[in-house]
Amino acid sequence: MIKEWNLLRTLACLSIVFLHSTTQLSKVIEHPHIDLYYYGRILLCMATPAFIVLSIVILANRYPQRLPESFWGKRGSFIFIPFLFFAVVDAFVTHYLNNNVVIEEKIVENILTGNFVGWFILVIFQFYALQFLVTKFKLSMKWLLPLSLILMFSYLFAINEGLIKLDNYSHVLRIPFIAWFGYFTVAYLIGKYYKTLSKTLLKYRWLTLVLFILSAAFLYYSYSSGLVTGTHSRRMDLFPVVISFCLAIFAWGQKIPESKLVNLISNYSFGIYLLHWQYQRLLAPYFNGLFSSYFASVLLLFAVSLAASIFTIKLISYLPFGAFIVGKIRRGKKKPGQSKLIEQTA
Repeated sequence: MIKEWNLLRTLACLSIVFLHSTTQLSKVIEHPHIDLYYYGRILLCMATPAFIVLSIVILANRYPQRLPESFWGKRGSFIFIPFLFFAVVDAFVTHYLNNNVVIEEKIVENILTGNFVGWFILVIFQFYALQFLVTKFKLSMKWLLPLSLILMFSYLFAINEGLIKLDNYSHVLRIPFIAWFGYFTVAYLIGKYYKTLSKTLLKYRWLTLVLFILSAAFLYYSYSSGLVTGTHSRRMDLFPVVISFCLAIFAWGQKIPESKLVNLISNYSFGIYLLHWQYQRLLAPYFNGLFSSYFASVLLLFAVSLAASIFTIKLISYLPFGAFIVGKIRRGKKKPGQSKLIEQTA
């Protein structure tokens, strides 16, 4: 087990749950008109790209030469089937909240267009295919890295500026791998050379903090000046924030003592990603008027939805087919000789 990877997965998971707490609560209580609040929401949008980056880092580190024969079967069983299950759950919850929604149509839309919180899984599976091609044909990062950055930023510019539109299906624009291509190539290099890179990051760990602070400062400038608008993870100015944040966690995570709480949330993170959104949608209306403080309500919704998700995942994991709903959950200590790497969505 590489503890800094667990730490990054946990921080990304908590960030997305907190961000969505503000999103859901804002549907019943108006967002506070505070610049730092809006900037904070944009900053938290780095969570999903960071989660995707970590998946590729682990994948490239574990399978630098080729993917094993059992790879697709396991990912299909323990990642894609949960995606399908929660696509159905989301459709029923959406219908419960809005009777005008046709369940069958919503299920098809969720699966084919990723129009629910599990959309990132479609991106990850495209990256699995890219990993297969890179390793099979020994594609060089000397040309793939710059090409990926050019294509990604060109595509992000086009969709953010409205040059590419899909009207009511604008959410589909986040699904093509090209929107995240640069994250893949950078993460692939980090994972493939992680053993050496981790030592360098540890040595220059203060520099990783400086890079993250500078990236976050640029993000604030971009937000405050109106250069890039929108609270979403497809902002071009988030790319340096995501990469520098990951590097900082990889560096400082080596110094931070292992934590049972971090390991717990990391272990349940995949299920939390898929489940917390549904709890928040159902619970948010009941938090209206509980506190005079908006932020107190957000914190309570965050805590309750997180705890409810973990408890539910724990119960489901005991079912014979539980892994096909919430993914694989590690139990107890690993036996000697077992892999030290935690796959999860890798």
